[in-house]
Amino acid sequence: MSSDGYGWWIRRLKQMLQRFDAVRLDHFIGFYRYWEVQAGAQTAREGRFVLVPGAEFFEKARKELGSLPFIAEDLGLVTAEVTELRERFEMPGMRILMFAFSGDWREYQPHRFERRTAVYTGTHDNDTTIGWLTAHERTQDGHAAYHLRLERERALRYAGSDGKEPHWDMIRLAMASVANVALFPLQDVLGLGTESRMNVPGTVRGNWRWRFRREQLLPQLGERLRTLAETYERIPPGLGRHG
Repeated sequence: MSSDGYGWWIRRLKQMLQRFDAVRLDHFIGFYRYWEVQAGAQTAREGRFVLVPGAEFFEKARKELGSLPFIAEDLGLVTAEVTELRERFEMPGMRILMFAFSGDWREYQPHRFERRTAVYTGTHDNDTTIGWLTAHERTQDGHAAYHLRLERERALRYAGSDGKEPHWDMIRLAMASVANVALFPLQDVLGLGTESRMNVPGTVRGNWRWRFRREQLLPQLGERLRTLAETYERIPPGLGRHG
């Protein structure tokens, strides 16, 4: 792709930015290296990492686009080189609150955030917040149920939540953080359970079928979001109800 100045990528990004203010680059690790597997391999275990000219690509993209309004999905096995690439081009990374309380993902807790961050309560690949916090009630594995209960206890304690509206407590936690961007799946705003989950990675059936109904979008939900956005200065000065 470098031989034609990454034309396919540039055309695609230009189209996306005609529609959206920013673009999330999923699997950002792949802009540093990817795992190459031979076409005839029986499994993906027999492969190798191949380095990618990511810096060259982003330099070209910045020249063609004028800026890089991207969010880097820097999740997974992120190395120092991947972080360096993201920081070099001043892209916000992602933090998922749902990952912050499992015990080994403490950097995902808001008190550790840096400003150049996009925080999510969860993404399309996660359970809903309510589904996550009640997962211990559905599993038949006693060991898993124990750890899921611990996650719930850590999350509610961290958020200062009484458990009555934990989805709103997590939304508030994201809003109150220093992260420049805070995003929430609509299922979390609506307080829906695991039956409304969008996608289960590694499965091929029953995904991407959830749809909201217009009558679910109650005015008070918008008011509640706006109040939080105003409280935590996420609305530009002069655009809030109180100036």
